[in-house]
Formats: sequence, C-alpha cells, structure tokens
Amino acid sequence: MQKILIVEDDRSLNESLCYALKKQNYPVASACSIQEAKEMYGKETPMLVLMDINLPDGEGFGLCRWMKRQKDVPVIFLTARDLEEDVLSGYDLGAEDYVTKPFSMKILLRKIEVILKRTRTESETAFHDGYLEVDLCNARVCTGGKECSVTPTELRLLREFILNKGQLLTYNILLEHLWDSGGQFVDRHTLAVNVNRLRGKIEDEEHKYISNVYGMGYQWIG
Repeated sequence: MQKILIVEDDRSLNESLCYALKKQNYPVASACSIQEAKEMYGKETPMLVLMDINLPDGEGFGLCRWMKRQKDVPVIFLTARDLEEDVLSGYDLGAEDYVTKPFSMKILLRKIEVILKRTRTESETAFHDGYLEVDLCNARVCTGGKECSVTPTELRLLREFILNKGQLLTYNILLEHLWDSGGQFVDRHTLAVNVNRLRGKIEDEEHKYISNVYGMGYQWIG
C-alpha cells in the first residue's frame, strides 16, 4: 500500500503530522533523515512526500532532486526557510507546494487532499511503461517514442482497458459501453476486428497488452 512519507527531523512535528494524517485515514510512513527516507523510498514509492529542507544529513532540495529522478512523486516542502530564493528553488525542483512554518494543519490537509485527487485522476487516465504511452485526456498514443494513429473506436477501447486494468471485460460489457449508447448494433466479430487492429498498432513481440480470454472477453495485462 502506497503511503504519505513524512521527512522531518523534529520528532514532535513528525508525530503530529503522522497523527493528523492517520486521523484522515491516510497510510503514513515517517523518516527523520535523508538516509532513512531513501531506504523507505527504495522499498515502495510513496504517493506523496512531506519534506523539511534542513535535515541532519543534508538538504531536502537534494533529496527532492534524487526522488524526482527515480519517479515523479508529488512533494510538499514544509520548512522554516521563507526566503524568496528558497521558495523558487523548491518550485524549480518540481515541488507541488512550498509551505512555511508555522502552518495551519487544516490548510495543509486540504492541500494534500487536492494534490492526491489530481494525481489520482491523472494516473487513471494515462498509461506509460517506457514503450507504450497513452494520454486519454489529450487523445494521444505513442509506441517506442513515436506517435501512433488510432481511430476514435480504438481510443474508446483503450479507455475501457486502461480504466479497468487487470479486470476481465466481457464481450457484452465492451459492446454496451462502446456502441449500444449510440443505438448501433455491433456484433462480437466487429469487436474482435477492432481489438485486433488496436493490438497490431500498440503491440510487438516484446510488448503485449491485451489478452483474449477465450469465450468470455478481453483483459488489459499491460
């Protein structure tokens, strides 16, 4: 289970943050140093990081830079450093927000809620594994770094598969979601033709994404 990682060497504040987040039913992990944070980050990428800048074994700026190189996880700086250049440095590193101490816990919790809601929405409407990249919001599909032309029907198929990763989508479910709303009659053969055309565009010998569950339907296995 992904957690919110708190990187704060002030143990009293660290515990207060943990308590407030757990009270809102967020899973939490805490660290008091850069080294501890890196060890936790290596085991499981957190869904968000709350990070101080002044840490006992270095600056949070460097830790943020290191984390962003591993995976673009949302970061909120929590710090007493309120100089303009520090704030700008935080945003330049890709932080979602820069909060100076002292701060309102209620406002911080609302900031966290907004950021997680947005990142969840973005992750649900996108897919990227290094070879296939799908951006459903912008109707963009790339394979091997090159843009791939897909039809509106193929894009609707991709949306159904990506929004239901790992789930078996029966023939009837796909037909209902894709065509029945428009009053068109489409049979299983037409569905199979569209799925096969889509597979021909996004798959190769090394990359397989759509599995045909014989007699039942299809499943996204990417």
